[in-house]
Amino acid sequence: MALSDLSRDSLLPSFLYSPRSFAAAASPRFPSSPSPYQAPAAAPAARLVGAGGVGGGRPFSIRAPNEKIEMYSPAFYAACTAGGIASCGLTHMAVTPLDLVKCNMQIDPAKYKSITSGFGVLLKEQGARGFFRGWVPTLLGYSAQGACKFGFYEFFKKTYSDMAGPENAVKYKTLIYLAGSASAEVIADIALCPFEAVKVRVQTQPGFARGLSDGLPKFIKAEGAAGLYKGIVPLWGRQIPYTMMKFASFETIVELIYKHAVPVPKAECSKSSQLGISFAGGYIAGVFCAIVSHPADNLVSFLNNAKGATVGDAVKKIGMLGLFTRGLPLRIVMIGTLTGAQWGIYDAFKVMVGLPTTGGAPPVAPVEEAAKAIA
Repeated sequence: MALSDLSRDSLLPSFLYSPRSFAAAASPRFPSSPSPYQAPAAAPAARLVGAGGVGGGRPFSIRAPNEKIEMYSPAFYAACTAGGIASCGLTHMAVTPLDLVKCNMQIDPAKYKSITSGFGVLLKEQGARGFFRGWVPTLLGYSAQGACKFGFYEFFKKTYSDMAGPENAVKYKTLIYLAGSASAEVIADIALCPFEAVKVRVQTQPGFARGLSDGLPKFIKAEGAAGLYKGIVPLWGRQIPYTMMKFASFETIVELIYKHAVPVPKAECSKSSQLGISFAGGYIAGVFCAIVSHPADNLVSFLNNAKGATVGDAVKKIGMLGLFTRGLPLRIVMIGTLTGAQWGIYDAFKVMVGLPTTGGAPPVAPVEEAAKAIA
C-alpha cells in the first residue's frame, strides 16, 4: 500500500530539508530555550520533487520550507547584527549636518554661537557640500558600532537572563537590560573609536582632510596609530551611559505603553502600530540619553580636536557648566530623532525577517505559567 503524502513527508529527517535545524543542532553554543517570543514552528516538510520517489533510482530535490528565524539561534543574532548596521549607520549619516554644527559649537562657541548661525557660517565658508563633511567615517564607524551594539546586546541579554534564572530574569529585568547594554557598548566603542577620531578632526579643522581616505593616514602620521584610541575612555564615558539609558529606558517605556496606553495586548497590535510604538519609545529614550551622555560628548569633541590635550585641559577650557550645557539643545533634538529612528529601523528589519519587535510584556517565568495552568 502506497504511503500517503503526509506519511511520506513525516519520515524525512528534518536536517534533510532544514539547514537551519541542522545548524542549530550542530551548534550547542546557542541553545534554543523556550521563550514567549519564540517564532512559530516550521512548516511541514516539503513534498518530494521528481519521478521515482524514495528508492526510485533518480536523485530528488526537497524544497526548503518557509521558516521563520528561530529565537536565540545563530541566525537570530546575525539578523540583529544586520539590523544594527542599518539602524545606526544610516541614521548617523543622515544627521551629519546637525552633528557637524554640534561639534563646531563645542569646539569654537565664539564663532558658532547658535544652531542657526552655525549653519550660516558653514554655508558661507564651505558651501552646501560642507554640511556632509565627514559622512564616510560617520557611516562606516556607526555601522560597525551598531553591529556590535545591537547584536551583542541581544546576546548578553539572553546570556544574563539564563544566568539569573527564569524568576530572577523577570524580577531584575532592568538590571539585565543595563548590564547587557553596557557589555555590548564596551565592544562597540572599540570598533567606533578610530572612525570617530578621524570624523571629529575632519569636521572641526577645515583643510585637514576631505574625508576618511586621506584623513586616516594624516591622523596616523601626526599622532600614531595609538592616537586613534586617545579618546576611547571619554568615548566609553559618553557611550556606555548613553547606551544603558537607550536600551533600559526604551524597554521600560515600551512596556509601559503596551500596559497603560494600548487597549489590546501587543500580540494583537498590527505591525505598523508596533513600529510606531518603537519609534515613540525610542524618541523619548533618546532625550534621556542626550542629557546623560552630554558632558562626555563635549570631552570627546575637545580631545579629538586638540593634539595632546587632556581631560583636565578640556574641563579648564570649557568649564563644568559648559560640559553639561554647551550644544545640549541641538543634541537633544539630534539624539531624540536619531534614537527614535534607530529603534524604528531596527524593529522594521526584525519584522521584515520574521522576528518580533523589541520590548513589550516581560517574559513569564515557567513556574508562574505552571501555577496558572494548574489553577
